[in-house]
Amino acid sequence: MMLFEKMRPDNWGAVIGQEKVVKMIQRLKDRGLGGRAFWISGKSGQGKTTIAHLLAAEIADDLYIEEIDASGLTPARLSEIEASMHLGAFGKGGRCWIFNESHGLRKDTIRRFLDVLERLPKKAMMIFTTTTENMTLFEEGLDSHPLLSRCTELQLTSQGLASKFAKLAKEIAQKEGLDGKPESAYLNLVNRCKSNMRQVLQEIEKGQMLD
Repeated sequence: MMLFEKMRPDNWGAVIGQEKVVKMIQRLKDRGLGGRAFWISGKSGQGKTTIAHLLAAEIADDLYIEEIDASGLTPARLSEIEASMHLGAFGKGGRCWIFNESHGLRKDTIRRFLDVLERLPKKAMMIFTTTTENMTLFEEGLDSHPLLSRCTELQLTSQGLASKFAKLAKEIAQKEGLDGKPESAYLNLVNRCKSNMRQVLQEIEKGQMLD
């Protein structure tokens, strides 16, 4: 297992730098997370996948969480997913689909989603992730608002991440026996990686922070 996968947060308290989004999710939990679609946007390596999986785990066990490349999703496949929403599930009882690179959704699939998202059962959840800003979301000049209006938008921030990521990166390096440099070196590494924590941990794993 790669280091960034091993160190991926497995609870909300371990999520670093996205306190505003986490608080929003905690408030939504009081009203129920099932039956919702979430649209998570943010730069690469800053927590989209982590937050998507933590959201999914609120209602579904791992067996019933599926990750899909959105660019290859067809209306026919989406119809199959819709049919399976109503099937029973063991454990927590819910089912969740995570659609990565959602800026690549096909025009005909987007149209189909507009109908599907209106009828999400309470035991189902759909999560879209993307690194693309809303105004340039889809190709062909497609209007993103009809789809986004059916989702709870979670915009990850990149503000103030560098120092937090540097501190966490050094702690992880120490734990893994890969630390040999001061925290300032970790801050430089985070800045070089543009606050992409996945890339930072890949560099640490290669021994970049050893003397």
